[in-house]
Amino acid sequence: MGRLLGPAEHTGLIHPLTEWVMLTAIRQCRSWQKEGLRVPLAINLSARSLFDPLLPDRLITLLQNCDLAAEMFGVEITESSIMADPVRARQILLRIHEIGVRIAIDDFGVGYSSLGYLRKLPVDRLKVDKSFVVNMAYEAGNAAIVRSTIDLAHNLGVEVVAEGVEDTQTYNQLLKLACDRAQGYLFSEPLSSRDFSVWLRESTWGLVKNRHPDGRSCA
Repeated sequence: MGRLLGPAEHTGLIHPLTEWVMLTAIRQCRSWQKEGLRVPLAINLSARSLFDPLLPDRLITLLQNCDLAAEMFGVEITESSIMADPVRARQILLRIHEIGVRIAIDDFGVGYSSLGYLRKLPVDRLKVDKSFVVNMAYEAGNAAIVRSTIDLAHNLGVEVVAEGVEDTQTYNQLLKLACDRAQGYLFSEPLSSRDFSVWLRESTWGLVKNRHPDGRSCA
């Protein structure tokens, strides 16, 4: 997909491509609901897509046409995308948030933006970049960064997801730090939608079994 985004942005095809991705994701989420699987789903937005003034209206239309509640859908944006034009980004994100769509900052920590600025944005979730998470059980510096990010985000009322969790030591440490969610190869490799449906029902990390006693879970 990474090889496709560059040419799509330069040729003007990024907007129809983004709309296709949104439609496909929304349909899949609705399909899971019909199977009795209530699973929120999010897509990544490129910088060019983020600054499309028609994006919120397209989202509303797709959600209505597919009869999917907005809270079941989310978008993920990198720090660098937002900081390319913070004022425009805030305007678009506010409109998306008003719809009820969840907003996450992806790969947080590598874009050098501050949580102080992010408090001005309608952000529901921060996803801590895997470069800080993957060795945090063995590197005190990374653990301190993750701990500080979790504490500050929680003080702002923002949920935290740790990316790149690959072993139980890291997962257990994140539980102690009160991290809300985690994702990574400890739970599963990337799956097709069909295999993911099976994983939800049968994995030890599935819909019911993935819950820690205090409610935290894998993402």
